[in-house]
Amino acid sequence: MSRRRTLTLPSWLPVDAYILALVGTVVLAALLPARSTAADVAGGASTGAVALLFFLYGARLSTGEALDGLKHWRLHLTVLACTFLAFPLLGLASEGLVPFVLTPELQAGFLFLCLVPSTIQSSIAFTSIARGNVPAAICAGSFSSLAGIFLTPLLAALLLGSAGGGFSADSLLKIVLQLLVPFLAGQLLRRWVGGFLTRHKKVLGLVDRGSILLVVYTAFSEGMVAGIWSQVTPARLGALLAAEAVLLAVMLALTWYGARRLGFGREDRIAIQFAGSKKSLAAGLPMASVLFGAHASLAVLPLMLFHQMQLMVCAVIAKRRSRDPEPVRDPAGTEAGPLSHPAATVTS
Repeated sequence: MSRRRTLTLPSWLPVDAYILALVGTVVLAALLPARSTAADVAGGASTGAVALLFFLYGARLSTGEALDGLKHWRLHLTVLACTFLAFPLLGLASEGLVPFVLTPELQAGFLFLCLVPSTIQSSIAFTSIARGNVPAAICAGSFSSLAGIFLTPLLAALLLGSAGGGFSADSLLKIVLQLLVPFLAGQLLRRWVGGFLTRHKKVLGLVDRGSILLVVYTAFSEGMVAGIWSQVTPARLGALLAAEAVLLAVMLALTWYGARRLGFGREDRIAIQFAGSKKSLAAGLPMASVLFGAHASLAVLPLMLFHQMQLMVCAVIAKRRSRDPEPVRDPAGTEAGPLSHPAATVTS
C-alpha cells in the first residue's frame, strides 16, 4: 500500500497556510458574495460561530493555571500595559494620518487592531523558539485574551465612537450575548467538557479556524454588496502597510528595551516582547463583526495585514534569539543582569 501524501507548504515560504486560507476566503467573497437570503443565513451562522468561539475560549482557560500565573504579576502587568495602553495610544496618534495617508475607515480599522488582545499560540511558539519564559508567555497570553473580552469593547466605545458603527445599548447587549455569556458558560462547564476538549484538540482547532473563515466571508460579502471596496486604492493599501510596519517596529523596540529598563532578565524579556507586541486575529475578527456590523470588512483589513506581518517578523526575531549564548546565572540560580550578558546587545 502506498503512503498517503499530505499537502504541506515549503519551509521557506514566509506565509502561514491559514493566512492563505483567509486570503482565499476574501477572494471567494469578492467573486461570490452572499446576497439576500444567503446573506441572512451566512449572518446567522456567523453569529453562532462567534458564540461558539468564545464558549471554547472559556472552556479551555484553566482558572487554576491563571491564578498560579499571577505570581509573576509584574510581567503580566507589563504585557497588559503594552497591549491595552501603549498600542491604543499609538492607534490614536494615527488620526494624524487622515486624510492624506489613511482614509477615515482604514484609520478606524487601524485603531481597532490596536485595541484587540494579544495572541496565545504564536506568543508561546515564538517564546519557545527563542528560549524564553514559556510559562510566562502562556499566562500572559491567557490574561490578555481574558482582559480583551472586557477591555476591547470598552475601549472601542470610548475611542472609536461612531466610527465603530455607533456604540449603543444595543451594541453592548450584542457583546454581552455573543461574547461574554458564551465565555462564562464555557468557564462554568469546563469541569465537565474540559476533558473532551483536550482529547479532541485537533478537531476543535479546525472548528476554531473554520468559524473565523465564516466570519471573514460574511464580513467581506457585506462589504462587496455595499460597494465599500471601491474606497480602497492600491496606494492606500501601501500606505496602510507602511503605517503598520512602523507600528510593529515601535512595539517590538518598546517591549524589548522597555523590559530591560524595568529590570527583567532575558527569558522574561523574550516573553514580554512576543506577548506584548502582537495582536490576535482569532479574537479580533469575531469582535469586529459584532462592533462594526456592515462595516466590518474594512475594519478587519488592517488587523489581517498586521497579523501576517507580525508572524513573519517575529519568526525572524525568534530564530535570531535562539542563537543567543546561554544566559549567565549567579550561584542562586537567577539570571544575570542584562548589562552583564552578551544577549543584551542584540537588537530587534
